[in-house]
Amino acid sequence: MTYSPTHFLVWGELPVTDLTKACEFYGIVTGATLQIDSSGPNPIAMFKPADACSGVALHLYPGKPASDGSGPTLHLAAEGKLEDVMDRVTKAGGEVTSPAIEIPAGRFFYAKDPDGNSVGFFVGNDN
Repeated sequence: MTYSPTHFLVWGELPVTDLTKACEFYGIVTGATLQIDSSGPNPIAMFKPADACSGVALHLYPGKPASDGSGPTLHLAAEGKLEDVMDRVTKAGGEVTSPAIEIPAGRFFYAKDPDGNSVGFFVGNDN
């Protein structure tokens, strides 16, 4: 196999039961500004990368999340110190499900959002 794109993940879609509440949760936890866009066939809230032409995006949409913590895990960049991000997850209604994990590029942890979606939050060494 020789196919090797710049990014294998083109974008992600994360189902949530309440789009407004999900925007609040993810905004608090990541530091991103999320706004609901109703211009398409379904409302979405987009995590927009700094470089819209080459970055990898994610959006939230009204849907049915996988059963508690059993779906795929998306890892999101978050602003600030990892321990602060962990605290914000809990305060915003999510659940931290692992300790901090160190990898060469930085640190991350696993969590569940208020809908039970499995998510990881990452803080790079350059943050």
